[in-house]
Amino acid sequence: MFFYYDPTYILVIIGAVICMAASAHVNSTYRRYAQVRSRSGMTGKDAAERILHANGIYDVTVHHIPGNLTDHYNPANKTLGLSDATYNSASVAAIGVAAHECGHAIQHAKGYAPLQIRGALVPVANFGSMAAWPLIIIGLFMNGNTASLLINLGILLFSAAVLFQIVTLPVEFNASSRAIRILETSGMLYPEELSQTKAVLRAAAMTYVASAASMILQLLRLLIISGGRRDD
Repeated sequence: MFFYYDPTYILVIIGAVICMAASAHVNSTYRRYAQVRSRSGMTGKDAAERILHANGIYDVTVHHIPGNLTDHYNPANKTLGLSDATYNSASVAAIGVAAHECGHAIQHAKGYAPLQIRGALVPVANFGSMAAWPLIIIGLFMNGNTASLLINLGILLFSAAVLFQIVTLPVEFNASSRAIRILETSGMLYPEELSQTKAVLRAAAMTYVASAASMILQLLRLLIISGGRRDD
């Protein structure tokens, strides 16, 4: 019954739709403003290095990575990776994304607590996301206390992955806020360019909101299934 007809699948569908809509929005927004060249002519790499040095950060390496919107900051080895669409691009979108990743580097340098918490949650969240569903599925095929134990353990592990997504939100929002303040005070972008960059970063932030919402909906589904099984 769980596999052939389960009304709680609607929660998974809603989450998937939210994520697809957020992804489509960020991609279309980025493509739009990737066509707008900044007046300064600075590339994403130039902007990143300037922001890092202006904040006294000289031990972070800016390098090129393949892909599109795969930009990230790695606190483990202090590297800031900028993707094909960002590294050599002089668009307002590229500068905004580069500044956002610099925001993470600044968080790291200043010991921003949510970033540290997120880093500590990474191994737990990774294990939880991998192990949760096998435990839950095995538990659904069993009866008695062992089944309840496996299902509850699976839900607990999945909850760790959900917590990681929730903690990610303030980290990402704060990085974007730092980026906007830096771009605004440094004069790297003109006011109209800054508003365009804000649109890109807002769209990117919504992908994290959508991901967290999707995970919460999945957790709700698991709780409903678990509760229904106990009622039976």
